[in-house]
Amino acid sequence: MMVANLQRARVKTSGRLRLPGVVVLVAITLLGLDPAWATRLISDDEAKLPPPKGAVVADRRGILRSPKIEVISPAQPTRSPVHLQLKFEAFGGARIDVDSVKITFLRTPNVDLTPRVKAYLQPSGVDMPDAEVPSGDFLVRVDLKDSDGRIGSTIFALKIAP
Repeated sequence: MMVANLQRARVKTSGRLRLPGVVVLVAITLLGLDPAWATRLISDDEAKLPPPKGAVVADRRGILRSPKIEVISPAQPTRSPVHLQLKFEAFGGARIDVDSVKITFLRTPNVDLTPRVKAYLQPSGVDMPDAEVPSGDFLVRVDLKDSDGRIGSTIFALKIAP
C-alpha cells in the first residue's frame, strides 16, 4: 500500500518526489513499528522465568567509602524502550573499575545482562538510550569495584507498563 502511495506521489509531482511528503511517509512508518535501533535488554523468554525468592530492592545506608550506584532513569513505571541511565561514583580518590561491573537480571536462574550493556558502559555509569524490555516488574542487580578494591552493589526495580 505504501509503494502505491509513493508511486502516486511521483505521478502527481511529474516524476519528482517532494521532500515534505517523503518526511511524512517515513515518520508515519516509523511511528507504526517497533524501533529497530533499540537493544533488547531482557527477552520475553527471560521475563517469563520465575523471580528469585527473597530478593528485594536494596539501598545503601550510612556513610560508606564504597562506590555508589545511582539509578537516574527510567522513571517508574514507563513503557519500552526505556532510557537506562546509571551513575557510578567512587570516593577517596579511587576510580571505578569498568571491567568489574556486572549487571544481573534477578530470576531463577539469574541472567547476566553485562554483555548486552557493555557497549554503553563508561567509568561514569551506563547510558543505554533504547533498552527494549517486555512489560512487567523486574529486579536488576548492579555490582562493581573501585580501584581500591571496595565493592558497591545495588538492586533496583524496572517497572514496565504494557
